[in-house]
Amino acid sequence: MPAGTHPIDTGEVTLTADPGDPGGWFVIVNGVPSSYVHLGDPTRLDFEYVRWTGDILDHLPPGPLRVAHLGGAGCTLARYVAATRPGSRQVVFEIDGALVDLVREGFGLVRDRGIRVRTGDARAGLASLREGSQDVVIRDAFTGNRVPGHLTTCEFAHELVRVLDSSGVYIANVADRTEQRHARAEAATLREVFAHVALIAEPSQLRGRRYGNVLLLASNTDLPLDGLTRRLASGAVRARLVLPDRVAELVAGLRPLRDPDEPGKIPMSGLAEGEAAEGVQPHE
Repeated sequence: MPAGTHPIDTGEVTLTADPGDPGGWFVIVNGVPSSYVHLGDPTRLDFEYVRWTGDILDHLPPGPLRVAHLGGAGCTLARYVAATRPGSRQVVFEIDGALVDLVREGFGLVRDRGIRVRTGDARAGLASLREGSQDVVIRDAFTGNRVPGHLTTCEFAHELVRVLDSSGVYIANVADRTEQRHARAEAATLREVFAHVALIAEPSQLRGRRYGNVLLLASNTDLPLDGLTRRLASGAVRARLVLPDRVAELVAGLRPLRDPDEPGKIPMSGLAEGEAAEGVQPHE
């Protein structure tokens, strides 16, 4: 395992062994913790939002899944799906080719597990997929500590709908401040094209007491919510599921995010009328 700090295309990555478990490794990209990978147990999900994502996947109908991952880093969730859903077909889009090579070498990520890793922009990768070809799309992509703006807009959401099966589910990780401004803006955007949108976060964050991760769930069929509330509430890090009706109340008055008219501009944030517009920035 190539422990230490290594140059990659987007900066540098540090691979650090877990001092409490020789099988565990932290992947830190440009100073931001991005993945925890356990070489001996791919079902171990240490980061809270990754565990919540695993809980969602566990509540989908049994059997293999077709999953597209937008953002890869250590490919923790791809390894989880391969272990818990044998026969699944997965594709991971990761923009940093050097990081992909390092993960393949260090973590033994091989194609015969049904995981293909492609180097390139996540939205371009999504556009390359066939209509209705995916059961799940998971977005966990960041530039530094921010979600790239072009992965948050209505136009992007329409591409998700095209790629997902009619019963498919989209899961997005948003790093947000206490008022959940960016998660709410994205939820408002997703509600423009998906019939059902829910979110997951720690209760203390929903009460405005801390910064942290918010998961957004979207689908055009009923979301797999039965049993998920209890699972999330009983986890090591307790989480709350906000149901679609409540999400609709939380995003009332917010404008959806749109692709900019001019290439290179940041999509405008979904804000209530009268608020100052700003770029999409999950947290400072």
